[in-house]
Amino acid sequence: MKFISERVGSLLAVPKNKPELVKAQFQVFSRQVPMMYGVVLVNAWALTVVSWGSAPRWLTLYVPAAFSLICVIRLLSWWKSRHECPPAEVARRALVRTNILAAVMALSITAWALTLSQFSSREIDSIIAFFLGITGVSVVICLLHMRSAAFIVAIGANIPFVAMYSLSDSPSHVAMAFIMLVVVISLVVVVFVQSGHFASSVEAQTKLEAANRENFRLANLDSLTDLSNRRQFFAHLEEKFAEAQANGTRLAVGVLDLDGFKPVNDVYGHAVGDTLLTDVGKRLEAFSGERMLVARLGGDEFALIFPDCGSNQDVLAQGERICAQLRAPFVMPEATIRITGSLGLAIFPDTGTSAQDLYEKADYALYSSKRESRSRAMLFSSRHVLQIEQSTRIERVLREADLTRELAVYFQPIVDSRTGKAVAFEALARWTSPVLGRVSPALFIPVAERAGLVQKLTRVLLEKALAAAEQWPDEMRLSFNLSTHDISSSEGIVRILGIISASAIDPKRIDLEITETAMMYDFDQAKAAVELLRQLGCGIALDDFGTGFSSLSQLHALPLTKIKIDRSFVSCIDKTPASHKIVKSLLTLSRDMGLDCVIEGVEKKEELAVLEKLGGRLIQGYFYAPPVPEAEVARFFPEPRLKQSAV
Repeated sequence: MKFISERVGSLLAVPKNKPELVKAQFQVFSRQVPMMYGVVLVNAWALTVVSWGSAPRWLTLYVPAAFSLICVIRLLSWWKSRHECPPAEVARRALVRTNILAAVMALSITAWALTLSQFSSREIDSIIAFFLGITGVSVVICLLHMRSAAFIVAIGANIPFVAMYSLSDSPSHVAMAFIMLVVVISLVVVVFVQSGHFASSVEAQTKLEAANRENFRLANLDSLTDLSNRRQFFAHLEEKFAEAQANGTRLAVGVLDLDGFKPVNDVYGHAVGDTLLTDVGKRLEAFSGERMLVARLGGDEFALIFPDCGSNQDVLAQGERICAQLRAPFVMPEATIRITGSLGLAIFPDTGTSAQDLYEKADYALYSSKRESRSRAMLFSSRHVLQIEQSTRIERVLREADLTRELAVYFQPIVDSRTGKAVAFEALARWTSPVLGRVSPALFIPVAERAGLVQKLTRVLLEKALAAAEQWPDEMRLSFNLSTHDISSSEGIVRILGIISASAIDPKRIDLEITETAMMYDFDQAKAAVELLRQLGCGIALDDFGTGFSSLSQLHALPLTKIKIDRSFVSCIDKTPASHKIVKSLLTLSRDMGLDCVIEGVEKKEELAVLEKLGGRLIQGYFYAPPVPEAEVARFFPEPRLKQSAV
């Protein structure tokens, strides 16, 4: 009995734990309200007209008038809220009130009609039965998707009629009761089936909407950090840029790249790297608050949008605070990790004519930050505009240049400080353009790398350097720089191997210089390339040692023969205790690893004196000589200075 009562109760109650179904029922019911109350009004007054004169006035006038007043009030209430879509709890309370009103109205109308029948003829009895049947069926149809109210109306409006007429002595009354019972049962079945279909449809729609929301989330959020992803970032940037244009407000965009992230992956594994990226995202979000959007563009690159930002100084100060946040150590179970972040910023309307242009300016500022002041924030300025124009012009001319004719190789000696004699020469690129004149390698090499032209330059320069070195004494070594692009593809390494093999110089006299940045770009590919070069006999020098983010374990895994200490550690070493300690440590490390060590950028006698005390032996810099053209190299040779060319 308890189960049956609970089941019946659930059929006659508004669902509690199905908010989407409740809202759907409310919306469908709201559209049926005018028709439902219109049917009640018309049928009630039609029955009043038929019964007029045969029943007391309170039955034929006051009661239908009361029904009409209730219907009008309900219709006015519907009219005011017809466009509203209330939340599930509000809709449920409205449906509960509807159930109560349905029960009251159904019983009241049935009681009124049955009372009228006490004063009516047999003909009017038939009309009353027809009224109850038509009104009940019409209302139930209007409530078809609202099962509880439909059941209440079907039962409340018809069961009393069936019970009363089935007990009548009149065969026609019994027949009408039977017909009405069949109609009620049919209505209940139809309501049960259709409401079930409706509920299933709503549930399916709810699941579909949930899936669509999840798909939208996955399409617009980064799965690792739960930040906005690249797609949502650019969509949001377009929106905020349009708002800034329309409202005349300022908008800043920041592009942030982590410094030293790749070694974290290589040393501790990708799981720790992923955790670090997540923690970085949390720091950025915590710092940004609600107004600033933070997105992860991919890898270790993030982006930020500052709507309605302040002055240039305010934005730059905020960028510096962001970089400072990232300099704080990240404490993890595996290790305490220290990284930094470089940030490029661009502000509308100062720069950028479109959302994409603003982003590209911020990205260029990031590039400049990593090149000039790593781990700091940099604002895109007019200086960068000139740099872009200059780089664009250089790239255009470089693409059309006759590199074999226009490129030249200069050589800077590497000197053994104990003897004062040159033991090697580093090949350095020089470009004299018929259009631009002499162009500094600090300008055209980065342009060539960004434009994908550097491998073409490498090929021409390496051939020229090898041809010059063929004329040198056998004990003299050649040092040549390879770029990231040169060692990041197997095709590039095969090309370099072919050029070296085709030359007359012994590969054992060649040192190929590779920067830490190039090694960290794709460590596995770089290691494979280095091993191939070592198998040929070439030495491998790690250039700008100490300025990158490689780990000692990675360096130990590489078949290096030499390291080169960057000029930044040498400048004013006689006056800077920190530089003194760093160079001392690097020299000790090189000796412990069994590697030669070249110290670059030595310009002063005082610097050389300190380096000699620390054990530095191989020196390169303007103190001994600047880079010189091929024709002047011979003056650094011992006698006899040049090998005789083969006849």
